[in-house]
Amino acid sequence: MSFFDFFKQPDINQGVKEYKASPNAVLVDVRTVQEYQEGHIPESKNVPLQQIEKITFAAKNKDIPLFVYCYSGSRSRQAVRMLKQMGYTNVNNIGGITTYSGKVE
Repeated sequence: MSFFDFFKQPDINQGVKEYKASPNAVLVDVRTVQEYQEGHIPESKNVPLQQIEKITFAAKNKDIPLFVYCYSGSRSRQAVRMLKQMGYTNVNNIGGITTYSGKVE
């Protein structure tokens, strides 16, 4: 891993493709309820970062693939760290919706 890899942001478009190809996966939007209502990726579940402990309504199984995004990638990075501390084993930060080129609802 080079020094510049540390600053490389995840590709949300690739992350959504991986989510769609992963059976039983959950797409998690950790933005606020208001941000989510203003536009989100279809099929995503809104679990604001401040309420991440409530993830169990969307993912009871801690081995289920979770694909996490936010506005810029910062909150999703925090959420991934918190989810791993909670025992979730298959958690992926896919970045921020600002660079998403697909459909938003």
